[in-house]
Amino acid sequence: MDKPTVQDIFHYFYPKYLDKYNPSSQQAKVAHCIINCKTGAYGANVRICEECGQPEIHYNSCRNRCCPMCQALPKEKWIDKRREDVLDAPYFHVVFTVPQELNPLIYSNQQLLYDALYHSVSATINELTADNKHLGAKVGYICVLHTWGSEMNYHPHIHVILLGGGLSAKNQWRDKGEEFFLPVKVLSKVFRGKYMAELKSLYKDNKLEFHGSSEKYRNSYTFKELLDNCYNKDWVPHCKKTFNGAQSVINYLGKYTHRIAISNHRIIRMDEDTVTYYVKDYREEGKWKELTIPGVEFVRRFLMHVPPKRFVRIRHYGLLCTRSKNKHLTLCRNLLGCKKYISILKNMETPQILETLYGIKISVCKCCGGHLGKPQQRMRLRI
Repeated sequence: MDKPTVQDIFHYFYPKYLDKYNPSSQQAKVAHCIINCKTGAYGANVRICEECGQPEIHYNSCRNRCCPMCQALPKEKWIDKRREDVLDAPYFHVVFTVPQELNPLIYSNQQLLYDALYHSVSATINELTADNKHLGAKVGYICVLHTWGSEMNYHPHIHVILLGGGLSAKNQWRDKGEEFFLPVKVLSKVFRGKYMAELKSLYKDNKLEFHGSSEKYRNSYTFKELLDNCYNKDWVPHCKKTFNGAQSVINYLGKYTHRIAISNHRIIRMDEDTVTYYVKDYREEGKWKELTIPGVEFVRRFLMHVPPKRFVRIRHYGLLCTRSKNKHLTLCRNLLGCKKYISILKNMETPQILETLYGIKISVCKCCGGHLGKPQQRMRLRI
């Protein structure tokens, strides 16, 4: 067969997955969306060429945020909106990760412990950047949760795009130039303390659930052993180099904000039993290698990363908080003497956006080049 897609894999292996596993309602919904995306199950728009009369059918997408076929346009529109939030100043990419020993407990309490990750990261950044020893200013940053590693293993972590400067209490601009201004050891220690404190509080208030391999942590002594083990580990945040210019920040954001567990271009082949895809081996400096796993295991791994219902993965903090964003960013631009980057796609309809981004003219007939009229009917096929 041609190069397979995630949809092809779910078509073939999801029924076999159901023989072995019992997905949650959210996981089942995602599987249904992926299998039926752009097949006619969600309806179709029919347009007739005004010149040759040739009909053109466009099958609707599922628009699910976990579907690999539905991320391109939302990602581009989101990035375009962020143009107006970017300053000509240093930016840093920081990754916060927790010890893998916590993974079973986090997976059993996704809503609570994902939120705890955001709370701990934001509290850590706010506390340290406000300290005059490090910066003494209010900064702006975006947090994005990812729950996967390259092999689609369970690996919850937070990506932070952090502005390298901010406003002091007297509304003066402060930054430390191109160097990262927060000591990594201090960052690690404070983050660990805040996350563990929230974890202990949730346990004390009996708000945690225990399923599968986390069942043993119902026992308070076993839970204490887990905490002690995690306290003895180094929670080392990873900081990447500063970005070179505002446009680089805009482009970089798209790599992380709308990413899903695996995209179609990483899938190499599938057969009756297995799926082979590319993975990045960080033990060999990020070298790409092939990995082959059972098809049912591929589906299981993919569905592990379906977020809780209505869970907000992209969150804005500090200067980028919605309530005061425009006021703060205007002041920052005035202090820095930098221009405001204007949205390119603002107020555009989808046909204009597709033509601007991809050169796709959906109103032009593919047969004769004539003009396609407005959709005359919308079909929805029964499944």
